[in-house]
Amino acid sequence: MHELLYGLIGFAVGGFVVWLWMHRQQKSAAEMARELFQHAQSEKQQEMEQLLNRIRDAFGSLSMETLKKSTDELLKMADKVLGDQTKMNAEQLDHKKELIDQTLKSMQSELTRVEEIIHKIEKERKQSYGELANQLRESVEQTRRLQQVTNELNTALSNSQVRGQWGERMAEDVLRLAGFIEGINYLKQHAQGESGRPDFTFLLPHNLKVNMDVKFPLKSYLDYLQAESESERNQYKAQFIRDVRKRIKEVTTRDYIDPKSNTVDYVIVFIPNEQVYAFINENEPGLLDDALRNKVILSSPITLYAILAIIRQAVDNFNLEQTAAEIIGLLGEFNKQWNLFKEGMVKMGKRIEDAQSEYHKLITTRSNQLERPLRKIEDIRSRSQLSLPGNTNEK
Repeated sequence: MHELLYGLIGFAVGGFVVWLWMHRQQKSAAEMARELFQHAQSEKQQEMEQLLNRIRDAFGSLSMETLKKSTDELLKMADKVLGDQTKMNAEQLDHKKELIDQTLKSMQSELTRVEEIIHKIEKERKQSYGELANQLRESVEQTRRLQQVTNELNTALSNSQVRGQWGERMAEDVLRLAGFIEGINYLKQHAQGESGRPDFTFLLPHNLKVNMDVKFPLKSYLDYLQAESESERNQYKAQFIRDVRKRIKEVTTRDYIDPKSNTVDYVIVFIPNEQVYAFINENEPGLLDDALRNKVILSSPITLYAILAIIRQAVDNFNLEQTAAEIIGLLGEFNKQWNLFKEGMVKMGKRIEDAQSEYHKLITTRSNQLERPLRKIEDIRSRSQLSLPGNTNEK
């Protein structure tokens, strides 16, 4: 009978351990400990009740003393089994706690590293945001200043006299950039006949000249830029094209092209803005060809610089030709004088040779002829034992 009780208790404890092991795989350490205690108490109570019922059924005829003794032994055995199981569970819980602590430390280290990265990213973001904010403020300020300057420029250019001064200033900037000097390479506001006054006159080789006018009509173009509706823009654009054609005609009726004054067959009309020049090319491309047929060159700042470069090259080539002609003339004169010098040297050489020949005769033939009578006189003196005047030797 005792083996049966022990078997039942062992089976119950084994089932409980299997259930506990399977259940422990799915719970955390804290939940496992709490459920383990609750389940152990519940199982203990149920097992005690079941065991008492079975004992009561199996040993109903035994005395209460025997039953109490068996019950006490059974309770001791159950307490021992439960104690061992609790101890084993506590050890497993400690091991699990160590694993959890290690995992928490690793997670804490990773969280610390992530926090440092986040702080670094946040710092860089604040720095980049600050730089971007400064750039935006500077951009807004520059835009405001540009808008202010644009408004002032539009207001100023609404006056025809100011537009003319602005065109002259732009042309002078291009001239300085090309290396032109007033009074040497060009003349400013030079009187031209009775019907016109060109703004600039460029001096070319062979006393030729080319005139340039900088008074370009811009009012309709400025109105076009400020127009709010499409119809107004079309109206101002058409008016601007008409103004340009009118200006081309005005230039051709003046004395800007006058062969009697040694001007070339073309006149330059300066457009002081590249955008205006591009606008004409885009909206009226045939206008430039029409101007050329009328001997008028429409020139933007860039094309004016190219024209000035050609003029500068032509002047340099002309000066080089003049210099080369002067050098060739000097070389001819040098060659003439060199030939005369060589002839004189030849004559001098011949004279030196003649003098050398005469000198050789003097020191040879003439000297021998003079010394021969002297030797004879010396022989006579020696034979007569006479002394020549000035001889102080005594016998």
